[in-house]
Amino acid sequence: MNKPKLWTKDFINISLSNFFLFLTFYILLVTLPIFALQEFDSNASQAGLMTTVFLLSAILSRPLAGQWLERGSNRKVLLTALIIFAVASLLYFFPTTVTGFLVIRLLHGVGFGMATTAVGAIVADLIPSSRRGEGMGYFVMSTNMAMVLGPFVGLTAIQQWGAKVMFILSVIVAIGALITGLTVKLSKPEQTNKKVIVPAFSLKNFIEPSAVSIAIVGSFLAIVYSALLSFVSVYANEIHVSEVSSLFFVVYAVILLMSRPFTGKWLDQYGPNVIVFPSIILFAIGMFVLSQSGGAITFLVSAGMIGLGWGTLFPTFQTIAIQNAAPRKRGLATATFLSIYDIGIALGSFLVGLIAAKMDFSSLYFLCSFYILIGAILYYFMQVRKPEIKRQQYLKVKEH
Repeated sequence: MNKPKLWTKDFINISLSNFFLFLTFYILLVTLPIFALQEFDSNASQAGLMTTVFLLSAILSRPLAGQWLERGSNRKVLLTALIIFAVASLLYFFPTTVTGFLVIRLLHGVGFGMATTAVGAIVADLIPSSRRGEGMGYFVMSTNMAMVLGPFVGLTAIQQWGAKVMFILSVIVAIGALITGLTVKLSKPEQTNKKVIVPAFSLKNFIEPSAVSIAIVGSFLAIVYSALLSFVSVYANEIHVSEVSSLFFVVYAVILLMSRPFTGKWLDQYGPNVIVFPSIILFAIGMFVLSQSGGAITFLVSAGMIGLGWGTLFPTFQTIAIQNAAPRKRGLATATFLSIYDIGIALGSFLVGLIAAKMDFSSLYFLCSFYILIGAILYYFMQVRKPEIKRQQYLKVKEH
């Protein structure tokens, strides 16, 4: 029996659009705080606002985009978001104050939040249901690749050629996201959702309840991931392996890329529990190895284990969020999942910064390895046991 085709032109283009979105995000994520400190003589808290404001506006815009998607406006949401994102990228050339930059970051975050929500919902419609785990895994690889390339491109540009070249590159990449997004054909979702009537204002219009439980688990574990994003290079300096710190996420992505053909297929064949529990354990072991690292080899081995563990968990959680929702609710489910997940990233960066002031990073990452294991318990009660209780209750009612 032939499998339904996964690597269609539309799937490739929407994945490319997602790659360019996140590439722009990571280019600016690592360079704008440096730019603010150098250009405007800002303090660290003002420079940090460059990221906080962006993420906050992205989080707030996602539920609105999800509601719009529920009305069957997939293409309109995508194109509107990509245009906002590209225009905001162009505006970075003009401000002369930190306040002006923060306003642009606010607008840019709106475009990013809407675009990532729309892209996530659209790819869920494009992937055959029998290959959703596999397809979502490959799709999320576009984010992982951007995470590796973005900081490298951004830092190289601002250090070698200056901020102007860095902003030019971010504009080019943002336009790439728009062009590849324009080529995606979305006839099926438009027809399916045409007659959906959205009721008056209600919290359910902005949050998909079926995605909340798995989003909370993802957000809980994302707090640890944010500790890696924000401070792993600082930790590398502490343990005197700064010469290989730039390779951490390269190894992370390479191991993830090698594992993707297997983990995605296993998710489709055996269900999420077979993937989630081993991945949580691998993530925890990877953090433990990182906490005990004394040289380049163990540092990079931990990167591979974390890539295999957390790198597998994120697309699995997003797939669960989509599968738990009705087809017309996929956009809202994507928005709900990503918004709650980003709260974990934002909260983690803040909390880890506070905790890091009280202890060294080796101790912090050591504690994180045990914190991750609590995530397995949380997943069991919120995703495994809860649906089973509901199923048993349903069977009892049916018997009577």
